[in-house]
Amino acid sequence: MENTTQISREELEELREAFNKIDIDNSGYVCDYELQDLFKEARLPLPGYKVREIVEKILVAADHNKDGRIDFEEFLSICQELKSKEISKSFRKAINKKEGITAIGGTSEISSEGTQHSYSEEEQVAFVNWINKALKDDPDCKHLLPMDPNDESVFKSVTDGILLCKLINLSQAETIDERVINKKKLTPFTISENLVLALNSASAIGCTVVNIGAQDLRAGRPHLVLGLLWQIIKVGLFAHIEISRNEALITLLEEGEDLEDLMKLSPEELLLRWVNYHLTNAGWQKIGNFSNDIEDSKAYFHLLNQIAPKGIQDDELKIDIDMSGFNEKNDLQRAEFMLQQAAKMDCRQFVTPADVVAGNPKLNIAFVANLFNTYPALNKPNHGYDLAMLEGESREERTFRNWMNSLGVNPYVHHLYSDLADASVIFQLYERIRVPVNWNRVNKRPYPALGGNMKKLENCNYAVDLGKNEAKFSLVGIGGQNLNEGHSTLTLALVWQIMRRYTLTVLSDLGGGEKVNDEIIINWVNATLVAAKKKTSIKSFKDKSICTSLPVLDLISAIAPNAIREEMVRRDDDLSDEDKLNNAKYAISVSRKIGARVYALPEDLVEVKPKMVMTVFACLMGRGMNKVNG
Repeated sequence: MENTTQISREELEELREAFNKIDIDNSGYVCDYELQDLFKEARLPLPGYKVREIVEKILVAADHNKDGRIDFEEFLSICQELKSKEISKSFRKAINKKEGITAIGGTSEISSEGTQHSYSEEEQVAFVNWINKALKDDPDCKHLLPMDPNDESVFKSVTDGILLCKLINLSQAETIDERVINKKKLTPFTISENLVLALNSASAIGCTVVNIGAQDLRAGRPHLVLGLLWQIIKVGLFAHIEISRNEALITLLEEGEDLEDLMKLSPEELLLRWVNYHLTNAGWQKIGNFSNDIEDSKAYFHLLNQIAPKGIQDDELKIDIDMSGFNEKNDLQRAEFMLQQAAKMDCRQFVTPADVVAGNPKLNIAFVANLFNTYPALNKPNHGYDLAMLEGESREERTFRNWMNSLGVNPYVHHLYSDLADASVIFQLYERIRVPVNWNRVNKRPYPALGGNMKKLENCNYAVDLGKNEAKFSLVGIGGQNLNEGHSTLTLALVWQIMRRYTLTVLSDLGGGEKVNDEIIINWVNATLVAAKKKTSIKSFKDKSICTSLPVLDLISAIAPNAIREEMVRRDDDLSDEDKLNNAKYAISVSRKIGARVYALPEDLVEVKPKMVMTVFACLMGRGMNKVNG
């Protein structure tokens, strides 16, 4: 970019920090709502319409490729333009002096002076208190807990990787095989293994870990640590806010809606609807967000009063909510009274009175999610709904969704089919596999109420067209309408081909640009096994021997000697189903521990699912080639 030569290296690093600070969802792009959040949190003395004008001007001026988002280079050009204008002072102030932000000296490779890394003290306190409570009984964390929320102990506590691994398993059970975590007599090498295991496992559950390395966690870099902790915590908080896991959510259906409409809602949208359901029952006005609308704590008072146990059920202790604090005139004091009632329900988590009054959306969503998970106070409906629709996502669907999210697509994919219905995520994935997208042809959000679906359909038609003509995918019988309507089989066919191409592109890059296909991977696997004098081999990705995971375990051993502890592996001629699953769990976790970013699940190996099996061997081949190239 021609303008970058006018910016010093120190300034460039500072602007990179600023960009990451604005990019709150770690997508690699800044959207209009992220810019608006920055201005709002910075308490700029500008009326709302003026902020919107500035945001619109910035997007028009800087969005050179017209994709409705701003990447770092586009952001750089904004800052240079603003440099010479009066607003640059306000903008700079907004970036560097957000309320509740702590700035610390930089530790970047480019410049250790003049760089600002920042983090939110409120988030630090909230996350530390949550972790202290959630892992207090874990014997492997006794040397780390409890952490002091008011000092920097959390940034030291993550440095050996154990706490991160435990937190991942808390958010999504059995993601990491406990046998693989290094827990005793830790060395710099085994600590690094733990951190790599944590990062690759976080990626496998849908966290965006682009631009975070084991060395960053080892150094305890606050902004990166807190960003990762929030993603992991959020996965756990949102895990059960889904109709397939909680049928009682059907109660939240509104007039004129069917199950399909409700199933398209994100966890945040379901939480908002849940709160409003209880507020309506309390005769209180609905809220529209978890920021401005809850700042006076009054909605929370009514919510707590509605969901607190009434002592009607067997073995249910009644919890009385004292509403006397509702009429307190001081907002902070009212918030404190409200949180004292939440404490009776053991739900005083994530927010302080100041966080409520400030309308901190992230921490308030976490507070409400914890309330929902503890006291949903919803009864299963007696209506005749087709419960077959509530099966939930398949393992394959979840793997694809987690893979997409780990790459930082925007918006976050909660529901594979409805969230791909406008193809915007597909276009972002195309860019990852070097399929050129003409963003001038892409319709952007928000879509108009009238004709909005036609705009989405146009996007889907263009996505299929690119898949056929540019990517050269096999898309026989697949049209844009199939994507738009969320046809599962046909959507999965496209998504799989994108994931496959992504995996093979990574391998091709490692191999100096040479084309890679299934045969090349299989030949490499067998040659590597022979060279290491292993007895296993595979004929294809459907080879029945893969159900034991022994070819995978032997390949890991060939690539990284000493990574496999043989006493953990069952090699009997006739393995039980339990033995096969234990081998698979061990193989997947050790793959991640040695640096292979594996998204497949243990069941994929046991059931020999050829697509996912292919990705496992391809990732291990990438790790092996990395070793050779290194």
